[in-house]
Amino acid sequence: VQLQASGGGLVQTGGSLRLSCAASGSIFRIDNMAWYRQHPGEQREWVATITRGGSTNLAESVKGRFTISRDNVQKMVYLQMSSLKPDDTAVYYCNADLKTTTWGTVRNYWGQGTQVTVSS
Repeated sequence: VQLQASGGGLVQTGGSLRLSCAASGSIFRIDNMAWYRQHPGEQREWVATITRGGSTNLAESVKGRFTISRDNVQKMVYLQMSSLKPDDTAVYYCNADLKTTTWGTVRNYWGQGTQVTVSS
C-alpha cells in the first residue's frame, strides 16, 4: 500500500493550492482519510479528516480556509487550501485508515510529505 501526496509548492500570501493524495496497492476499503502537517522543528499536527461517508472535521487554525474532500472510487483525498498564510508553511502528509483484505484489521498508513511554502 502506498499513499502518494502531490501538489505542494511555493505560493504567495493569500494564494491557493490544492494537495492530492492517491492511495494505491492492494486495498479492500479505506475508512478515514486525513491531512497532517509539520512545521520546521515542530511536531506533526492534525489538519483535517474526512470519513468514508464524507463527514469532515478541520483544525480551528484552517477552518474557513481549507477544505478536505475525497473520491472513493479513485482512492484519492484532496486538501484545497485558500487564503494561505506564511504560518501554513509546512510539510503536508496524507494519512489513511484502511483494510487490505476483507478479513484483515484496519491499519493506519502515512504518505510521504509534500512541501508547502507560503511567502510573505
